[in-house]
Amino acid sequence: MNQHLIAIDLDGTTLNNQSQLTTETIRTLRAAAHEGHIVSIITGRPYRIAQRIYDEIGIRTPMVNFNGALTHIPHQHWDKEYDVELTREIALDLLAQHERLGIDTITVENKFRVWANHASNHLPEFLPNRLQPNQVLTADNLDGNPIALTIEYQPEHEQDIIKAVNEKYGDFVEPRIWGGPYNILELIHRGTHKESGMFYIAKQYNISKSNIIAFGDEHNDQEMLDAAGRGVAMQNAIPAIKKIADDVTSVDNDHNGLAKYLQAYFKLEA
Repeated sequence: MNQHLIAIDLDGTTLNNQSQLTTETIRTLRAAAHEGHIVSIITGRPYRIAQRIYDEIGIRTPMVNFNGALTHIPHQHWDKEYDVELTREIALDLLAQHERLGIDTITVENKFRVWANHASNHLPEFLPNRLQPNQVLTADNLDGNPIALTIEYQPEHEQDIIKAVNEKYGDFVEPRIWGGPYNILELIHRGTHKESGMFYIAKQYNISKSNIIAFGDEHNDQEMLDAAGRGVAMQNAIPAIKKIADDVTSVDNDHNGLAKYLQAYFKLEA
């Protein structure tokens, strides 16, 4: 079979409901890589909380973080690495308005660094639950442009925040709601989605669109699944994702749906 790019979302897709990789999933992804396919994690997660999953799988291919705003190969210099930055101004502006807009936590990140207005125990894997003094979000500490901003908000203020962002920064910033049980809104550069990183990786390996297979389950996977040669929705995916997908896994993420689909599609032994 021709070399494929296998683009995999993490939460709700590659990971089970305990946010863990199963042995079957690891073996299957390694088998696909051994067959010469490019297995790439394409996630909304920042690198700081996706690295352990990348390392556990044991791949050495490019990863996409922040929903397409960072593409790189972990643990090595890659001269094709790129990121799409926001501005320091928007982070400090939202910080100044956070009480009026009903924002509880603002987390600002680039590839290696994170700042926040305070630590949070609400989502310990996603939001920093402890901060060093130089990680507290202030004008003095934030010494460069971030790649992404993550906002934990009071649900009744969701539209107020979106309106405020769009009115002042809508030309270059795009607010995206995470979905699921979280009151989380992410800001990335407008027009930057998961399929941006997916196609960038495919270009580096001369893989045609027809040989791209992408897996996902939530709103932020829509552009990626719609653009791939074969977009596969998880059995547990939201209806909007199933509607635009070319196929749906037979079982959900908590029963190795991704692994079983790849085993059948590529005739892998895992």
